Amino acid sequence: MRGLALAYREGMLIAFSVAPSGAANDSMSAAVAAAVTVVRASGLPNRTDAMFTTIEGEWDECMAVVKQACDAVGEFGTRVSLVLKADIRPGHDGEIEGKVARVEARLEQS
Repeated sequence: MRGLALAYREGMLIAFSVAPSGAANDSMSAAVAAAVTVVRASGLPNRTDAMFTTIEGEWDECMAVVKQACDAVGEFGTRVSLVLKADIRPGHDGEIEGKVARVEARLEQS
């Protein structure tokens, strides 16, 4: 088993949600669209659903994208709320699709 310090240089998944508060208007979708634009421009594998955006990559590149997304959302309010969950798993990549595929395969067996 490799140490966690090495894992930071390998693939990981980060699911995050970022939203402004103290906004002058109530258009949350414009702020979220700004964050998703940053994510998609990053070139990292990503998926957006109703609650989170998930990205896959190495620690530094993922955290840089999260920071840029927070900066983009910060333009829409005086504060930014960030919720983040990470799966740090050394030696694994392609998990943004792989995890879902394994669950779907089990469901097909049922």
